[in-house]
Amino acid sequence: METFHEENVRIAFGGRSLDAVLSIPGQSTTVRAALVLTHGAGGDMNVKHLVSLAKAAAAAGLLCLRFTCKGLNLSYRVKAYTAVMEYLRNQEKFTLTSIFVGGRSMGARAAACLTNQLSTGVGDVPHGLVCLSFPLHPPGQTHTHRQRSEDLRSLAGVPVLFVSGTADDMCQRSLLEDVTKHMKSPTTVQWIEGGSHGLVVKGRAEDEVLAQATSLNVFWRSVPGC
Repeated sequence: METFHEENVRIAFGGRSLDAVLSIPGQSTTVRAALVLTHGAGGDMNVKHLVSLAKAAAAAGLLCLRFTCKGLNLSYRVKAYTAVMEYLRNQEKFTLTSIFVGGRSMGARAAACLTNQLSTGVGDVPHGLVCLSFPLHPPGQTHTHRQRSEDLRSLAGVPVLFVSGTADDMCQRSLLEDVTKHMKSPTTVQWIEGGSHGLVVKGRAEDEVLAQATSLNVFWRSVPGC
């Protein structure tokens, strides 16, 4: 039985608008925390991983807003993410005290970059960062991992959860583990054994893998204010 419902929304961004979906818990009057999600370089907000994560978040009592941004430029994606955060903060239906940000692949990079910008400037810093299949490097180009992990290593005090596959050709396990050792923020890494960059595991049903990847209640319940 579903314990949430969804609403389509459009968010102003420059002279355009972004398509988005709000997943709203059944007990919406008690909602105090929210999770914002976006997709990778391909697809949109309806890729199965994001839909599954949004459902899990809403079922756990979090408001979840996922959005589509087709730009492939990281700076553009961060600007779009900023517009979405402003929309969420300015809405009057829910009294939010905690906002988590996250995404899949390039969407995770955009969320990390935004979080780093907010933590070093002016603005409300997200309470946590969720990275699905963080693209630490292009396939076969592990030497680029330091550049792509710069925002992660600069973060301080924002809890970060990584969900990655052990067979991800864009996130070598030893490199991500090394990055987390040098991060100032508290980190948790959930490895999906045999999972690809798309979190596909040979011989296992996709829904089964996604259920494992979206066991995130412990993460946001561990953050003060949630």
